[in-house]
Amino acid sequence: MIAFDLTHLKEELAELEREMATPGFWEDGARAKELSQKLERKKALLQDYRALEVELEELELLQELAEAEGDERELEELARRAGELEKRLGEIELRFFLRGEFDRNDCYLSINAGAGGTDAQDWAQMLLRMYLRFLERRGYHYQLLEVSPGEEAGIKSATVDVRGEYAYGYLKGERGVHRLVRISPFDAAHRRHTSFASVNVVPQVEAPELELDEKDLRIETYRASSAGGQHVNVTDSAVRITHLPTGITVQCQNERSQHQNKETALRVLKARLYELYRRQREEELRRLQGELKQIEWGSQIRSYVLHPYKLVKDHRTGVETGNVEAVLDGELEEFIEGYLHSSSGVEA
Repeated sequence: MIAFDLTHLKEELAELEREMATPGFWEDGARAKELSQKLERKKALLQDYRALEVELEELELLQELAEAEGDERELEELARRAGELEKRLGEIELRFFLRGEFDRNDCYLSINAGAGGTDAQDWAQMLLRMYLRFLERRGYHYQLLEVSPGEEAGIKSATVDVRGEYAYGYLKGERGVHRLVRISPFDAAHRRHTSFASVNVVPQVEAPELELDEKDLRIETYRASSAGGQHVNVTDSAVRITHLPTGITVQCQNERSQHQNKETALRVLKARLYELYRRQREEELRRLQGELKQIEWGSQIRSYVLHPYKLVKDHRTGVETGNVEAVLDGELEEFIEGYLHSSSGVEA
């Protein structure tokens, strides 16, 4: 369980209030808006925590009365309420650690099949289903911007627009390479195969200040085709944009209008470039400070083993479970909480 640091939260609130009380603070509109929103979020967090404290005191009092009267039915009901209270406290504790610059933002989640042909493409589709199930469990809204089907099965790539509070904060730790070990359903000899797929998560930011030069872009249109006919509309207006200097490619085929697909693809491209440049700046700063560490992008973060035994293990945190089916059905909370705990809420 992540520890909720109430003292630290109060200190942060006091510091924000002091800064906002300084002369000339409101002259910088953008800065004033940013800190005002941060203050309101922290006040809301403290208020939610205080409400839980009051409810806990009430439950403790009711439990004493129920125990004195020997009311088993009331004790069972109080135990149920206590379980719900613990779950809500866990959510608040996680929010306390989601303090990165973009943690509250919506995000784009993309999946790309690695080397391995049909097996890797099938694995990419399994990952897509896993994340969509997770988003549904959390009540997030999502829209599939593009799904590129594989030649025989699965998908080559997919991009999902995820909307919801702390969407980026919760999903940022999923960025990296995911490995699957299983008996291949596409191998007539029933041999064990290892497949890889990469997941990327970038925050959606308000009007990133990126000027894209037309000569740096290769814009292609093509006829969209859905994976299994269930994800996207089949249209003649799909758009693929490649940023030539970086090689970043984005696609959109969800909208019926070519113009709309182009605009959406450009938004995704800007978000990915913004994230790339931000991480490059952070890496350069670490280098200058003499704290150069291995970049996590491109590294294997988690293994999903279906044969010869069943196990899902996160290699960064050590969190593991033998209930592979539940994980592939979207039960990722244990892994996400483990990542947030180990990183202490610091941007990955």
